[in-house]
Amino acid sequence: MAQSSWRENWVLARDIKTRYIDAGEDGPTVVMLHGGGPGASGSAGFRYLIPLMSDRFRIFAPDQISYGETSAPTIAYPVLAHHSLVNHLRDWMDALCLTNVHLIGNSQGAYVAARYALDFPGRVSKLFMIGSGTIAQSYGLSTPDNEGRKALREFDGTQAGMRRFLEAIVNDPSKVTDDLVESRTAKYNLPGILEMTQSFNEGRERIMDNSFWHEEFMLRGKLENLKIPSMMVWGKEDSFAPVQLGYELEKLLPNIEFKYAENAGHQVQTDQPELIANMASNFFLE
Repeated sequence: MAQSSWRENWVLARDIKTRYIDAGEDGPTVVMLHGGGPGASGSAGFRYLIPLMSDRFRIFAPDQISYGETSAPTIAYPVLAHHSLVNHLRDWMDALCLTNVHLIGNSQGAYVAARYALDFPGRVSKLFMIGSGTIAQSYGLSTPDNEGRKALREFDGTQAGMRRFLEAIVNDPSKVTDDLVESRTAKYNLPGILEMTQSFNEGRERIMDNSFWHEEFMLRGKLENLKIPSMMVWGKEDSFAPVQLGYELEKLLPNIEFKYAENAGHQVQTDQPELIANMASNFFLE
Protein backbone atom coordinates (compact mmCIF):
# COMPACT_ATOMS: atom_id res chain seq x y z
CA MET A 1 0.00 0.00 0.00
CA ALA A 2 1.56 3.26 -1.15
CA GLN A 3 -0.13 6.00 0.85
CA SER A 4 2.51 8.41 -0.43
CA SER A 5 0.74 8.20 -3.79
CA TRP A 6 -2.31 10.05 -2.47
CA ARG A 7 -3.14 13.42 -0.95
CA GLU A 8 -5.40 14.16 2.03
CA ASN A 9 -7.69 17.18 1.59
CA TRP A 10 -10.76 18.87 3.06
CA VAL A 11 -13.49 20.91 1.41
CA LEU A 12 -16.59 22.65 2.79
CA ALA A 13 -19.63 20.87 1.39
CA ARG A 14 -22.65 22.95 2.44
CA ASP A 15 -21.40 23.63 5.98
CA ILE A 16 -19.83 20.17 6.40
CA LYS A 17 -16.02 20.07 6.41
CA THR A 18 -15.46 16.94 4.37
CA ARG A 19 -12.25 14.93 4.29
CA TYR A 20 -11.31 13.16 1.08
CA ILE A 21 -8.40 11.36 -0.52
CA ASP A 22 -7.19 12.65 -3.88
CA ALA A 23 -4.79 10.66 -6.09
CA GLY A 24 -3.56 10.73 -9.66
CA GLU A 25 -3.22 13.65 -12.04
CA ASP A 26 -4.77 12.71 -15.37
CA GLY A 27 -7.43 10.48 -16.83
CA PRO A 28 -11.15 10.03 -16.21
CA THR A 29 -12.44 10.92 -12.74
CA VAL A 30 -13.31 8.03 -10.42
CA VAL A 31 -15.08 8.57 -7.08
CA MET A 32 -14.82 5.70 -4.56
CA LEU A 33 -17.49 5.35 -1.86
CA HIS A 34 -16.69 3.29 1.23
CA GLY A 35 -19.06 1.00 3.11
CA GLY A 36 -20.82 1.65 6.37
CA GLY A 37 -18.96 -0.34 9.03
CA PRO A 38 -17.52 1.27 12.18
CA GLY A 39 -14.43 3.36 11.53
CA ALA A 40 -14.97 3.36 7.78
CA SER A 41 -13.35 6.02 5.62
CA GLY A 42 -12.27 6.56 2.05
CA SER A 43 -8.65 5.74 2.82
CA ALA A 44 -9.45 2.63 4.88
CA GLY A 45 -11.92 1.21 2.38
CA PHE A 46 -9.75 1.65 -0.71
CA ARG A 47 -6.20 1.70 0.64
CA TYR A 48 -5.10 -1.11 -1.70
CA LEU A 49 -7.13 -0.07 -4.73
CA ILE A 50 -6.23 3.63 -4.98
CA PRO A 51 -2.51 3.11 -5.73
CA LEU A 52 -3.36 0.52 -8.39
CA MET A 53 -5.65 2.87 -10.32
CA SER A 54 -4.15 6.32 -9.79
CA ASP A 55 -1.79 5.98 -12.76
CA ARG A 56 -4.73 5.91 -15.19
CA PHE A 57 -7.45 7.84 -13.35
CA ARG A 58 -7.98 10.89 -11.15
CA ILE A 59 -9.22 9.33 -7.91
CA PHE A 60 -11.36 10.85 -5.16
CA ALA A 61 -12.44 8.96 -2.03
CA PRO A 62 -14.49 11.00 0.48
CA ASP A 63 -15.30 10.23 4.10
CA GLN A 64 -19.09 10.24 4.03
CA ILE A 65 -21.03 11.96 6.81
CA SER A 66 -20.91 10.05 10.12
CA TYR A 67 -17.63 8.42 9.06
CA GLY A 68 -13.91 9.08 9.13
CA GLU A 69 -12.68 12.61 9.73
CA THR A 70 -15.53 14.46 8.06
CA SER A 71 -16.89 16.96 10.60
CA ALA A 72 -19.75 15.99 12.85
CA PRO A 73 -21.80 19.12 13.70
CA THR A 74 -25.45 18.61 14.55
CA ILE A 75 -26.40 20.14 11.19
CA ALA A 76 -24.71 17.15 9.55
CA TYR A 77 -26.61 14.46 11.43
CA PRO A 78 -27.85 11.89 8.88
CA VAL A 79 -31.48 12.03 9.99
CA LEU A 80 -32.61 10.56 6.66
CA ALA A 81 -30.04 7.75 6.85
CA HIS A 82 -28.97 6.72 3.33
CA HIS A 83 -30.71 9.73 1.77
CA SER A 84 -28.56 12.01 3.91
CA LEU A 85 -25.45 10.29 2.56
CA VAL A 86 -26.62 10.80 -1.03
CA ASN A 87 -27.35 14.48 -0.35
CA HIS A 88 -23.93 14.96 1.20
CA LEU A 89 -22.30 13.26 -1.80
CA ARG A 90 -24.12 15.72 -4.06
CA ASP A 91 -22.93 18.70 -2.00
CA TRP A 92 -19.36 17.41 -1.91
CA MET A 93 -19.33 16.76 -5.67
CA ASP A 94 -20.73 20.26 -6.24
CA ALA A 95 -18.03 21.78 -4.02
CA LEU A 96 -15.35 20.14 -6.16
CA CYS A 97 -17.22 20.71 -9.46
CA LEU A 98 -17.17 16.98 -10.19
CA THR A 99 -19.40 15.84 -13.06
CA ASN A 100 -19.29 13.01 -15.58
CA VAL A 101 -17.60 10.75 -13.05
CA HIS A 102 -17.28 6.99 -12.75
CA LEU A 103 -18.49 5.71 -9.37
CA ILE A 104 -17.16 2.76 -7.38
CA GLY A 105 -19.15 1.81 -4.28
CA ASN A 106 -18.69 -1.01 -1.78
CA SER A 107 -21.49 -2.33 0.43
CA GLN A 108 -23.56 0.63 1.68
CA GLY A 109 -21.41 2.79 -0.58
CA ALA A 110 -22.72 0.84 -3.58
CA TYR A 111 -26.26 1.80 -2.59
CA VAL A 112 -25.23 5.46 -2.25
CA ALA A 113 -23.54 5.31 -5.66
CA ALA A 114 -26.54 3.68 -7.33
CA ARG A 115 -28.97 6.09 -5.71
CA TYR A 116 -26.85 9.07 -6.76
CA ALA A 117 -26.75 7.79 -10.35
CA LEU A 118 -30.54 7.48 -10.32
CA ASP A 119 -31.21 10.83 -8.66
CA PHE A 120 -28.74 12.83 -10.75
CA PRO A 121 -28.77 11.37 -14.27
CA GLY A 122 -26.13 12.78 -16.54
CA ARG A 123 -23.60 13.27 -13.75
CA VAL A 124 -22.40 9.66 -13.67
CA SER A 125 -20.84 7.95 -16.68
CA LYS A 126 -20.46 4.38 -15.36
CA LEU A 127 -21.31 2.58 -12.13
CA PHE A 128 -19.15 -0.15 -10.54
CA MET A 129 -20.54 -1.79 -7.40
CA ILE A 130 -18.98 -4.27 -4.98
CA GLY A 131 -21.07 -6.63 -2.82
CA SER A 132 -24.00 -4.71 -1.36
CA GLY A 133 -26.40 -6.11 1.20
CA THR A 134 -28.00 -2.66 1.28
CA ILE A 135 -29.00 -2.93 -2.38
CA ALA A 136 -30.26 -6.46 -1.70
CA GLN A 137 -32.35 -5.07 1.17
CA SER A 138 -33.74 -2.41 -1.17
CA TYR A 139 -35.08 -5.28 -3.28
CA GLY A 140 -36.73 -6.98 -0.33
CA LEU A 141 -34.09 -9.72 -0.07
CA SER A 142 -33.36 -10.82 3.48
CA THR A 143 -29.97 -11.78 4.91
CA PRO A 144 -29.85 -14.50 7.59
CA ASP A 145 -28.02 -13.54 10.75
CA ASN A 146 -24.32 -14.36 10.49
CA GLU A 147 -21.04 -13.74 12.29
CA GLY A 148 -20.40 -10.52 10.40
CA ARG A 149 -23.74 -9.02 11.38
CA LYS A 150 -23.30 -10.18 14.96
CA ALA A 151 -19.87 -8.53 15.05
CA LEU A 152 -21.40 -5.30 13.74
CA ARG A 153 -24.32 -5.42 16.15
CA GLU A 154 -22.10 -6.18 19.14
CA PHE A 155 -19.28 -3.77 18.25
CA ASP A 156 -18.25 -1.97 21.45
CA GLY A 157 -15.75 0.61 20.21
CA THR A 158 -12.68 -1.41 21.21
CA GLN A 159 -9.82 -2.68 19.06
CA ALA A 160 -10.87 -6.26 19.82
CA GLY A 161 -14.37 -5.53 18.58
CA MET A 162 -12.98 -3.83 15.48
CA ARG A 163 -10.73 -6.78 14.66
CA ARG A 164 -13.66 -9.17 15.01
CA PHE A 165 -15.74 -7.06 12.61
CA LEU A 166 -12.95 -6.65 10.04
CA GLU A 167 -12.18 -10.36 10.06
CA ALA A 168 -15.83 -10.93 9.15
CA ILE A 169 -15.77 -8.67 6.08
CA VAL A 170 -12.24 -9.43 4.82
CA ASN A 171 -11.45 -12.98 3.71
CA ASP A 172 -7.65 -12.63 3.85
CA PRO A 173 -6.62 -12.34 7.53
CA SER A 174 -3.25 -10.85 6.59
CA LYS A 175 -5.10 -7.74 5.36
CA VAL A 176 -6.53 -7.10 8.85
CA THR A 177 -3.37 -5.41 10.10
CA ASP A 178 -2.75 -3.89 13.51
CA ASP A 179 -2.45 -0.40 12.02
CA LEU A 180 -5.80 -0.79 10.22
CA VAL A 181 -7.50 -1.95 13.42
CA GLU A 182 -5.97 0.93 15.40
CA SER A 183 -6.81 3.53 12.74
CA ARG A 184 -10.42 2.47 12.28
CA THR A 185 -11.00 2.22 16.02
CA ALA A 186 -9.58 5.72 16.51
CA LYS A 187 -11.80 7.13 13.75
CA TYR A 188 -14.89 5.50 15.25
CA ASN A 189 -14.10 7.13 18.60
CA LEU A 190 -13.66 10.66 17.23
CA PRO A 191 -15.97 13.26 18.84
CA GLY A 192 -19.47 13.22 17.38
CA ILE A 193 -19.17 9.99 15.38
CA LEU A 194 -21.11 7.85 17.86
CA GLU A 195 -23.93 10.41 17.98
CA MET A 196 -24.03 10.58 14.18
CA THR A 197 -24.10 6.78 13.95
CA GLN A 198 -27.02 6.69 16.36
CA SER A 199 -28.77 9.38 14.30
CA PHE A 200 -28.28 7.32 11.14
CA ASN A 201 -29.65 4.16 12.79
CA GLU A 202 -32.65 6.01 14.22
CA GLY A 203 -33.32 7.59 10.83
CA ARG A 204 -33.18 4.19 9.16
CA GLU A 205 -35.74 2.82 11.60
CA ARG A 206 -38.07 5.76 10.99
CA ILE A 207 -37.77 5.32 7.24
CA MET A 208 -38.59 1.63 7.43
CA ASP A 209 -41.71 2.47 9.46
CA ASN A 210 -42.91 5.20 7.07
CA SER A 211 -44.51 4.06 3.83
CA PHE A 212 -43.38 7.08 1.79
CA TRP A 213 -39.76 7.07 2.91
CA HIS A 214 -39.57 3.29 2.82
CA GLU A 215 -40.58 3.37 -0.83
CA GLU A 216 -38.01 6.12 -1.41
CA PHE A 217 -35.32 3.85 0.07
CA MET A 218 -36.30 0.90 -2.11
CA LEU A 219 -34.52 0.57 -5.47
CA ARG A 220 -36.86 -2.15 -6.71
CA GLY A 221 -38.40 -0.98 -9.97
CA LYS A 222 -35.83 1.84 -10.26
CA LEU A 223 -32.38 0.33 -10.70
CA GLU A 224 -33.72 -1.79 -13.58
CA ASN A 225 -34.22 1.45 -15.49
CA LEU A 226 -30.68 2.77 -15.02
CA LYS A 227 -29.38 3.67 -18.47
CA ILE A 228 -25.64 3.92 -17.83
CA PRO A 229 -23.26 0.92 -18.07
CA SER A 230 -23.20 -0.81 -14.68
CA MET A 231 -21.35 -3.74 -13.11
CA MET A 232 -21.62 -5.58 -9.78
CA VAL A 233 -18.82 -7.76 -8.37
CA TRP A 234 -19.54 -10.08 -5.43
CA GLY A 235 -17.08 -12.05 -3.33
CA LYS A 236 -17.85 -15.75 -3.28
CA GLU A 237 -16.66 -15.99 0.33
CA ASP A 238 -18.68 -12.99 1.52
CA SER A 239 -19.80 -13.92 5.04
CA PHE A 240 -21.51 -10.58 5.69
CA ALA A 241 -23.76 -10.29 2.62
CA PRO A 242 -23.64 -13.87 1.25
CA VAL A 243 -23.07 -14.38 -2.47
CA GLN A 244 -26.56 -15.89 -2.79
CA LEU A 245 -27.85 -12.31 -2.59
CA GLY A 246 -25.78 -11.51 -5.67
CA TYR A 247 -27.21 -14.48 -7.54
CA GLU A 248 -30.75 -13.37 -6.67
CA LEU A 249 -30.10 -9.76 -7.65
CA GLU A 250 -28.60 -10.86 -10.96
CA LYS A 251 -31.94 -12.41 -11.91
CA LEU A 252 -33.72 -9.14 -11.12
CA LEU A 253 -31.26 -6.78 -12.83
CA PRO A 254 -30.60 -7.88 -16.43
CA ASN A 255 -29.23 -4.42 -17.23
CA ILE A 256 -26.31 -4.87 -14.83
CA GLU A 257 -23.34 -7.14 -15.51
CA PHE A 258 -22.58 -9.41 -12.55
CA LYS A 259 -19.21 -11.01 -11.82
CA TYR A 260 -18.10 -13.19 -8.92
CA ALA A 261 -14.66 -13.18 -7.30
CA GLU A 262 -12.93 -16.24 -5.86
CA ASN A 263 -11.17 -16.01 -2.49
CA ALA A 264 -12.87 -12.73 -1.65
CA GLY A 265 -15.18 -11.62 1.12
CA HIS A 266 -17.34 -8.52 1.53
CA GLN A 267 -14.48 -6.15 0.68
CA VAL A 268 -13.41 -7.64 -2.62
CA GLN A 269 -11.24 -4.56 -3.23
CA THR A 270 -9.23 -5.50 -0.13
CA ASP A 271 -8.99 -9.24 -0.72
CA GLN A 272 -8.39 -9.01 -4.48
CA PRO A 273 -7.26 -5.44 -5.25
CA GLU A 274 -5.46 -6.31 -8.49
CA LEU A 275 -8.56 -8.10 -9.78
CA ILE A 276 -10.84 -5.16 -8.97
CA ALA A 277 -8.34 -2.65 -10.38
CA ASN A 278 -8.22 -4.55 -13.67
CA MET A 279 -11.99 -5.09 -13.83
CA ALA A 280 -12.85 -1.49 -13.02
CA SER A 281 -10.17 0.01 -15.25
CA ASN A 282 -11.16 -2.09 -18.26
CA PHE A 283 -14.84 -1.35 -17.62
CA PHE A 284 -14.30 2.41 -17.34
CA LEU A 285 -11.98 2.66 -20.34
CA GLU A 286 -13.87 0.47 -22.78
